[in-house]
Amino acid sequence: MLIISNISKSFHQRGLVLNNLSLQVNKGDSFAITGPSGSGKTTLMNIIGLLDRPDSGDILFNGISILSFSDEESAHYRSKNIGFVFQDHLLLPHLTIKENILLPILAVKNPQNEFEEKEKHISLLMNSIGIQSLADKYPFQISGGEAQRVTLVRALVNRPLVLLADEPTGSLDSKNAEILGDLLVDVNAEFDVCLILATHSEGLAKKMKQHLRLEDGKLVQ
Repeated sequence: MLIISNISKSFHQRGLVLNNLSLQVNKGDSFAITGPSGSGKTTLMNIIGLLDRPDSGDILFNGISILSFSDEESAHYRSKNIGFVFQDHLLLPHLTIKENILLPILAVKNPQNEFEEKEKHISLLMNSIGIQSLADKYPFQISGGEAQRVTLVRALVNRPLVLLADEPTGSLDSKNAEILGDLLVDVNAEFDVCLILATHSEGLAKKMKQHLRLEDGKLVQ
C-alpha cells in the first residue's frame, strides 16, 4: 500500500537526518519507530503525511508517486487517506468536543447524505473509544487523556488508510498512556487502519506488530 523508497532529508543546522531510508507498509500493519530526540522520527512522519518533502527518493501510495502532487492534491491525499495524532491535542478551545471532531468533514464539501453518514460514524467512534459523554464539553473541561482520545476519534473521521501518531502518549501520565496505547492497538485491529507511530516509550513500542529503530538516518530492526 505504501512504499517509501530511498528517501533522504537534510537540514541546514542539523545536517543529514534521513539517509536513503526505505520502508514497505501493508494494510493493517502497525509499526513503532523509536530513536533518540533529533533522530528524524517526526521528519519521517511529516514526509509520509506530505507535511514536508524529502530531498530525494520516492513514496508510492497504492502505486502512485505522491511526491509530485500539487498543494491541492496533497491536501486531498491527507484528508482522504491520512489521520494524524500528535503529542499535543491541538483542540480549538472555543469549539465543543463534538465540533472539534467534526472539523475534518467541515473542511471539505460533502453531500448531505454523506455528511449524515459521517456523523453516524463519529457517534460510533465516540462510543467505541468511550468519549460520548464529552460531546458538549469544551477542551478546558476535560483531562489530557480524554483530549488525546478526542484527537484519535478526529483522526479516524474520514476512515483513513494510514494513522500517523507522533509521540501520542508523550504528554500523558503512565495510566492514561497505557489506556491510549491499548486504544491504538484496538483501532488498528477494528478498523484495519495501518498504524505508524513514533515514540520514546518502549512499552508502547512493544504493543505494535513491528518495532523499528531510526539510527543514522535508516530504519533497523
